[in-house]
Amino acid sequence: MADQSFDVVVIGAGPGGYVAAIRAAQLGKKVAIVERENLGGICLNWGCIPTKALLRSAEVFHLMERAKDYGLSADKIGYDLDAVVKRSRGVAKQMEGGVKHLLKKNKVEVVMGAASIPAKGKVSVKTQSGMQELTAKNIILATGARARELPGLEGDGDLVWTYRDALVPKRMPKNLLVIGSGAIGIEFASFFNTLGAKTTVVEVMDRVLPVEDAEVSAFAKKQFTKQGMVIREKTTVKKLDRSKGKVTAHLEAGGKTTTEDFDTVISAVGIVGNVEGLGLEELGIKVDRTHVVTDEFCRTGVEGIFAIGDIAGAPWLAHKASHEGVMVAELIGGGHPHAIKPNSIAGCTYCHPQVASVGLTEAKAKEAGYELKVGRFPFIGNGKAVALGEAEGFVKTVFDAKTGELLGAHMIGAEVTELIQGYVIGRTLETTEEDLMNTVFPHPTLSEMMHESVLEAYGRAIHI
Repeated sequence: MADQSFDVVVIGAGPGGYVAAIRAAQLGKKVAIVERENLGGICLNWGCIPTKALLRSAEVFHLMERAKDYGLSADKIGYDLDAVVKRSRGVAKQMEGGVKHLLKKNKVEVVMGAASIPAKGKVSVKTQSGMQELTAKNIILATGARARELPGLEGDGDLVWTYRDALVPKRMPKNLLVIGSGAIGIEFASFFNTLGAKTTVVEVMDRVLPVEDAEVSAFAKKQFTKQGMVIREKTTVKKLDRSKGKVTAHLEAGGKTTTEDFDTVISAVGIVGNVEGLGLEELGIKVDRTHVVTDEFCRTGVEGIFAIGDIAGAPWLAHKASHEGVMVAELIGGGHPHAIKPNSIAGCTYCHPQVASVGLTEAKAKEAGYELKVGRFPFIGNGKAVALGEAEGFVKTVFDAKTGELLGAHMIGAEVTELIQGYVIGRTLETTEEDLMNTVFPHPTLSEMMHESVLEAYGRAIHI
């Protein structure tokens, strides 16, 4: 590298990092990005994208099994797990290549290696050929996060899997235990259960998908159980005894401990930020429970150093990281971007059925002191859902009864991860119930349920 002085150095090439680098370059800044593993980070290589490729294979397999419901026939239905995984890895590789192309197109200098910050404005990178020293007026931390490992529940790549192991499984589990029912745990449970694994999900909280609205959690549990999953709530995995081809799990619930045998365990108990080895404490950057403390504009409190994405805390979502990357780049470029509002960021879980939400749950809205208008509309009342053969699910909307503000929206059912953006835009535009009621939704679409849910909140629903 001839010139090692930059306007911006981004550490980490995940969704937040590479987007920040590209936007800064578009604004005329000289930019370098440092990545120690894969361009695109965890999301593109070991998270969002390859899991969706796996889940798509499971979805198609599920539809093939239901061929008779659609007046079709499909004989000798089966799958090749290695081929399913190979497709998933191919999708990830394609996306990584796309990021490489975008960085090159925008003249962002890529440095592969592990970075640290020895002093403000300086970045040291340990590469395969030695150390490289970079200087920059602005440094953006986008190092992401990794799976949390609890003592005794650590992954071993054989009997106990982390999400990485589960993405490239060496075998198809016969009797699977999934620890944790957040998005990661439930997505893997959904994938392996659909392909035939006897699947048990253990959740320490009192319901599955605990961050979702209580009605969504209850409906999800009912659907998962119908699909053959065993759901154990308010249960803790105290210990795993590993032996040849078998794991004995010690499960505690209601003060009693029982044991159960599994051939595979997936641990999905949260994430921790990648803050080690960067020299953050020495710089005076505050770290709280493995996450960098920032203000609403991702500033760390040390001039010229920002933190975005998972390393900067919840919500741990790739789209939040990307938006923060744009915001910080524009701030560095002299712009005046709007701060991100976490309550207007949608969460999506790609299990079967899909789950999506934005804003406050009904319970949280009540806790905040709002007087509410709540609407619900079932998939069974929607012509497109019935035609698709996907009549299980509902849309729920939560409004401030005094102002008509859309406080939250919660969905479970087919393709709701695509539908939720309508409500996200509504919240961003500070839409009221009147605006949504007066909007004409196309027919026949699943989106009509969004309209009907709003109408139902005010006693005006037509189709129920």
